[in-house]
Order: sequence, then C-alpha cells, then structure tokens
Amino acid sequence: MSIPYRHPHRVIYAECTVGDHVYHSRYLDWLEAARGEFIRSLGSTVLQWQERDVIFPVIEARLRYKSPARYDDLLTIAVWPTVIDRVRLNFAHRITNQDSKLLVEAETHHVCTGVNEKPKRLPEELAEKLKPYLSETILIDSKGG
Repeated sequence: MSIPYRHPHRVIYAECTVGDHVYHSRYLDWLEAARGEFIRSLGSTVLQWQERDVIFPVIEARLRYKSPARYDDLLTIAVWPTVIDRVRLNFAHRITNQDSKLLVEAETHHVCTGVNEKPKRLPEELAEKLKPYLSETILIDSKGG
C-alpha cells in the first residue's frame, strides 16, 4: 500500500459523552476533516473545487468501531483513495491513538457531481494527484466483516 495521508486531531471535551468516550457520529466529522486536509495537501481546497463546480457528496459510509477514543487522546486519521474512477471516488480511513491502537476503520464512497448534483467526470487534474496514494486495500468487507 502507498503511504496514506495522515491528519492529527486532539479529542476535546465537547466531543465526549458522560462515559468519557467519543460520541459515535463525531468520527464522521473527523473523516471529513482528514479528507479535506488531504485534498488541500494536493494543491486545492474542497471549496476551490466547489467554486469550479466540482463537489464530492458522500453516498455511502461504513465504520467499524474497534475501541473508543477518549478525552485528550491525540489521534491520527489516515486516509487514502481506494477507487478513482470516472465519477466515483472512494476512500479508506484508519483512526489510531497516540499508542498506535486502532480505534476505527472506515470507508466512504463519493460521487463527483456539479453543484447542481448531476454526476460529472472526476477532473483529470485531481485524479492524477490522487493516484500516488491509491491503494485497493479496503478495510471493511461488504458484509461488514
């Protein structure tokens, strides 16, 4: 597998439940933040793509929770593309803590559209920048196992 993009995140108190673990939906926010920073690292922000009439709505997300993140944990969210195809763009993600303990494995499936939400071809410029990170390694099988 190619080296994935890595995004750091420190868990804040507002992200936690009374039980001192991160609320389950917060992980989706972190996946989006990591994808956004990954895209930024390639030379254009998600907003700049949107201004060029290119957006990437999520059409499917799968998460497998292995262990909870807790207040003040320093997390690393690794992200890499698994599919770069005409209108499809899929990513795999792994979230680990400061002890390298695996907390979450996830996949997100996206479609490339215009702001009008009509499918359109993934810009070749972006596809070329993503290709060095491409790995077909998918962490969660379609049966959730």
